[in-house]
Amino acid sequence: MSRARRGGFLETERLRPIIAIDGPAGAGKSIVARRLAAELGFTFVDTGAIYRAFAYVARQSGVATDDPTTLGGLASDLVREGALRFDFGAGGTRVFHLGDEITSFLRLSHIGIAASLVSAHSEVRDAFLDLQRELGSLGGTVFEGRDIGTVVFPNADVKFFLTASPQVRAERRVTELQTKGEKVSLDDTLHQVQRRDHLDSMRLVAPLRRARDAAIIDSSALTIDETVVLMAHHVRAFDFDHGES
Repeated sequence: MSRARRGGFLETERLRPIIAIDGPAGAGKSIVARRLAAELGFTFVDTGAIYRAFAYVARQSGVATDDPTTLGGLASDLVREGALRFDFGAGGTRVFHLGDEITSFLRLSHIGIAASLVSAHSEVRDAFLDLQRELGSLGGTVFEGRDIGTVVFPNADVKFFLTASPQVRAERRVTELQTKGEKVSLDDTLHQVQRRDHLDSMRLVAPLRRARDAAIIDSSALTIDETVVLMAHHVRAFDFDHGES
């Protein structure tokens, strides 16, 4: 599959498609993307791990999360020097910084919070844009996020906007937290979901929005397996030579 310069960047030669999945928080994008990649025999690229890894390195370097200029410079240096390496294997994502594995640190709660803060800066997102595109350059990849189909890969072969009603997403979140032994209120959780949707849609950097050519998948009444089957069917029905489904 040949690619020329389109959408503001040079797409390299690739034989298999790029799948982009965007959608609101709590829609199940990560687990669906991972299972869809497994179903198709593709690689799931965990873009969240990129920002968590960067947040960890920034914290170790003593850079504040509210210093976009220094953060952007650090991110650019890491990309230019190839200091971060990612292994997106079937068993999960492994991350290395200067050869040392840092995977175990990336799920710490304070790193997750820091990742959310640093990824809100355009200087940081711009620095990692080419890295994400490089990771998907050969195709056969599934990406998920907030701006994959609109910014990172505007010419992705197949785009999905995975969503579910705020009520359903709140119920799923409550169930998830309760299994961890946490006591949560459905009303409070629903309010948080609605507030997150509003903030994500209104933010200046990487706002939540559906790409015009993205297929909407509403998983409100679907299980994870049913969602994956539906999306896999859509991918397999796509005519990659002519860009039609």
